[in-house]
Amino acid sequence: MAEILSAPPHGRPALVLNADYRPLSYYPLSLWPWQEVVKAVFLDRVDIIAEYDHVIRSPSTEFRLPSVIALRDFVRQDRPPAFTRFNVFLRDGFQCAYCGAHDQLTFDHVVPRSKGGRTTWDNIVAACSPCNLRKGNKLLNQTDMHLLRRPFRPNNYQLQETGRRFPPNHLHETWMDYLYWDVELEG
Repeated sequence: MAEILSAPPHGRPALVLNADYRPLSYYPLSLWPWQEVVKAVFLDRVDIIAEYDHVIRSPSTEFRLPSVIALRDFVRQDRPPAFTRFNVFLRDGFQCAYCGAHDQLTFDHVVPRSKGGRTTWDNIVAACSPCNLRKGNKLLNQTDMHLLRRPFRPNNYQLQETGRRFPPNHLHETWMDYLYWDVELEG
């Protein structure tokens, strides 16, 4: 029997799938709050794929709260990703490009700006504070430091593949058939 909610259903977002039934985004995971989901359902913009065991009511209707929805119109994902600090960290797997550390991340210009380096995908890497301070305003050949991987301009597919390595802390059971994390399968 479904639980009828007497208060707003906080904490019950819906997983949003593209029209091809793949998540719009893995990292961050494509989730909509319940209010946006209800609006999209009434505007007939989504199909309900799975539901929570909770019923929501209005004066004229009653239905189970969606937990997985699919967009009716396909959203193309081929535009280049935004050049942001978060996307640089995601591209680099949230680890320092010099030592592999995961803590105290900042970003570093491989070729310092004072030496003609630009703020671009090909010249910015995630770096921990100790490595960033150690490298300072020098070129790599002026230090004993080396890049673990060369910086590059990723596409959305590459960022999504990296994001799949970082599943969120909470995944509702109805989402599992649509998410493919790099975790060991049960045998």
